[in-house]
Amino acid sequence: MEGKREKWMVFSAWPYVNSVPHLGNLVGSILSADIAARYLRMRGAEVVFASGSDMHGTPIEVEAIKRGIEPKELAERNHEYVKKLFEKWNISFDNYSKTESPVHIKFVQDFYRKVYDNGYIFDDVVQMLYCPNDKIFLPDRFVVGTCPYCGYEKAHGDQCENCGRLLEPTLLINPRCAICGATPIVKTTRHWFFDLPAFTEKLEKYIEGNKNLPANARNMSLQMVREGLKPRSVTRDNKWGIPAPFPGAEGKTIYVWMEAVLGYVSAVKEYFEKRGTPEKWREFWFDENTKTVYFIGKDNIPFHVIIFPALLMASEEGYVLPWTVASTEYLLFKGLKFSKSKRHGIWIDEALEVFPVDYWRFALTALRPEVRDTNFTWEEFRRVINNELNDAIGNYVHRVLTLAYRRFGQVPEPVEESREAAELSSTISKLVDEAGDAMARFRFKEALAKIVKLAGEGNAYLNRTKPWELDDGAAATVLYGALHLVKALAITLSPIIPGSAQKMWEFLGYSDSVERHLWEEAKEPPPPGQALKEPKPLFRKISEEDIDKAIERIEEIRRAKEASS
Repeated sequence: MEGKREKWMVFSAWPYVNSVPHLGNLVGSILSADIAARYLRMRGAEVVFASGSDMHGTPIEVEAIKRGIEPKELAERNHEYVKKLFEKWNISFDNYSKTESPVHIKFVQDFYRKVYDNGYIFDDVVQMLYCPNDKIFLPDRFVVGTCPYCGYEKAHGDQCENCGRLLEPTLLINPRCAICGATPIVKTTRHWFFDLPAFTEKLEKYIEGNKNLPANARNMSLQMVREGLKPRSVTRDNKWGIPAPFPGAEGKTIYVWMEAVLGYVSAVKEYFEKRGTPEKWREFWFDENTKTVYFIGKDNIPFHVIIFPALLMASEEGYVLPWTVASTEYLLFKGLKFSKSKRHGIWIDEALEVFPVDYWRFALTALRPEVRDTNFTWEEFRRVINNELNDAIGNYVHRVLTLAYRRFGQVPEPVEESREAAELSSTISKLVDEAGDAMARFRFKEALAKIVKLAGEGNAYLNRTKPWELDDGAAATVLYGALHLVKALAITLSPIIPGSAQKMWEFLGYSDSVERHLWEEAKEPPPPGQALKEPKPLFRKISEEDIDKAIERIEEIRRAKEASS
């Protein structure tokens, strides 16, 4: 049976560690990937969930220059901080790696030597922007200027934050050095390029034939392929990065985007090396039955649906191509995009200072921008927590557990069959299946709505049957069904709010971990006679005053950060 388990690799986009991720980063990639990995494990699949810190490239180098420290020192410090934050967010990575990992560095260099030997890397003399003041070439984010496509005035040299289009520094209108603000000049330099156009036909066939890709990823990618692909620069003149392995490329480093995507492979390789089974990574990456899902924001689609698959094809080694790319729309803050550069939004370290982690995980899932951009407001956060988490779920669970604990002290033995109990059991099975179906399609907002509906059905059931007015025999039958629904909530909520789900599980008298149980077990009631634990409220309502205090606390944190920097 072990060999027949589905194999899944679940990935989240590797966050740049030049700053702390914000809630928009989290909901679009890391949190969504965590929910998926947890759900797939509960489906019995063999799952590897990996990501890592993107430590190289210009964002770190620019910031390090401004602070007067070495890029490696800044990157390592930020990596450790972000890694600890993800632990606090209960992100269940099997491996959270980094692009400075020796395994990653060696893999990237070996991989590109192979692609070079296969004839898909060529060098050319190109014109690049150069800062006469700082006396350095200005690749990627060393340059800011106006986007030629949408007119956004603060576009970076590699990609426009506003419209998502891929750019080259020389395409920017009115470019300026990101370090000193000077106007750059154009100079010639030699670089190495990946022959992306060579894969036009294969990419079009792959994208058209992959029915698992969401519409936004498929349509955007096909449009780019049909407009005409251009060779992509593989090297940069940055000092901070992985040394390019090509003959004559001494002093050049691999462009951060062209090496970070290979981290999906190297992180799995590193994971199995740490486990003492160094060859097992091949059972995942070279098995055509392995399914891979990448959780990203929609601005990362080109790298995951075009460039990364093309690189895997160029290796000619038979890597599995992305099964799907789960690309969300944008989570907005007060109607505007979250922005690290503008400090507009809420950052994941700030969030944990003001409300418990499961409040955030629940609210972000409820607000997940699955089909359209979604606006985060404090008012909506409060509504979700109060109405759905506290009133619908928390109150139901506490009502049932309190009634059963005080009256029986254990899961009661149902005395007789009743129509209400039979209907409730059927409803549980139906909504568990519907939530599972939404989870399998990576529609976590939709899945959570089904789970909240399940709690609502439980509250209605209690109000109809009024077990507090019944004799012991009839009350036992009613509460047996009600406790079954609590168990179903604990299991189905486990991928979303794991800490709170575990507490529900323990109140039911279980001593093991809820996440080690299968999703299907939500359809089975807890065993009669199992001793219940004295319940305590899981959640509480949030007041307007709580929100005011949270906003004030976040401002305090930001002032302290600015003062220390």
